[in-house]
Amino acid sequence: MRFFDIIAALLTLSALFSWFNYRFLKLPTAIGLMLIALLISLTLLLPIPGSDGLEDDVKRMLDSIPFDEAVLHGMLGFMLFAGALHVKLSDLAEHKWAIALLASVGVLISTLLVGLGAWLLFLLLGLQVPLIYCMVFGALISPTDPIAVLSILKQAAAPKSLETKITGESLFNDGAAVVLFLVLVQIAVGAEQLHPGLFLTTFLQEAVGGFALGLASGGLAYYMMRGIDNYQVEVLITLAVASGAYAVAEHWHVSAPITVVIAGLLIGNLARDGVWSDQTMRHVDSFWELTDEILNAVLFVLIGLEVMVLTMTGSILLAGLLAIPLVLAARAISTGLPMASLTRFRTFAPGVIAILTWGGLRGGISVAMALALPHGEIRDLLVSVTYIVVVFSILVQGLTLGPVIRAMGRRADQEFASKGLAEPAPAARPV
Repeated sequence: MRFFDIIAALLTLSALFSWFNYRFLKLPTAIGLMLIALLISLTLLLPIPGSDGLEDDVKRMLDSIPFDEAVLHGMLGFMLFAGALHVKLSDLAEHKWAIALLASVGVLISTLLVGLGAWLLFLLLGLQVPLIYCMVFGALISPTDPIAVLSILKQAAAPKSLETKITGESLFNDGAAVVLFLVLVQIAVGAEQLHPGLFLTTFLQEAVGGFALGLASGGLAYYMMRGIDNYQVEVLITLAVASGAYAVAEHWHVSAPITVVIAGLLIGNLARDGVWSDQTMRHVDSFWELTDEILNAVLFVLIGLEVMVLTMTGSILLAGLLAIPLVLAARAISTGLPMASLTRFRTFAPGVIAILTWGGLRGGISVAMALALPHGEIRDLLVSVTYIVVVFSILVQGLTLGPVIRAMGRRADQEFASKGLAEPAPAARPV
């Protein structure tokens, strides 16, 4: 298929599914789109008379789309920039230690626990997967995805501090997980020898380089926008930063996700303080909110359709289902330990670990990293297991996160009441 035909098909499907979800299902957009695409894909896989031609057309379209390239080297930069553009540095600063620990130490702990657990799991099921590839699976399944969860947090009247933690962690742990994933893949394919300093030197190069490039590109954009008042040019400058800085970071082998997050945070906070006019601010916010919504819609439609090209056997399906509690347990430990280390310095509401665990949704970046692995049986296995975990995460965790937050909120209210304190408002609960 031609590139234009693919884009047209994906946008048309996204529009149709969005209309159907808004009109009938009324689910959060990302969850509704993926559910509809998944159900249609499963229907096409059934032996329905006359559906063979349509099934073949969809498979050909999916085969012609480099999912990992589209996400890791295309959509991700724009979505991270859009997310960072609306985050206040003051909110991040208030929870800087929690966010930093969750996005770094938390990712390392999760990778280690999932990797070791997956190795034992695959061994018990008779699936021959080397330990290093199990660690690769741990790295690619560890980053959380804020796309589907943020609207749910707002609908559930989640405390602002909780929303900030999940958003901040998601913005920064993508960069940490991608670096860890790339190092482990290089070791797995024999391109690098494992030694104690490999992770540290690579992480410092990627993280420090990405941070510096983000400051430089964001600072340059801020300087350029200070001397003008033209929303068309200023929107174009932000678009150039989101795409150009990401591309330069990849060519210079520094962390592209960290680059655009830092640039987005810098521009979003400094430019709002007297540089952007009200008209520019409205247009910039509208442009990036719409861009984010369109890319998210296409991404989740793609995730739902991707089931049609997966290798799925009984043992692989069982491995994927058993990987779900493994990933959740690793998430609970990898959030619990960092948060426990901070309890001597500040108070956290009851149930914060449960909410962070259940709210740590996995998404398109995990699927994209799995698809970026070298072709072979191990790749097919890890892609399928990753897909099962991601689908459960978005559909089950995403749809039940609201009730979990409300239940934890009632628990916090009861504990406050039992201590003779006034019942706190949701946004005032110490989380």
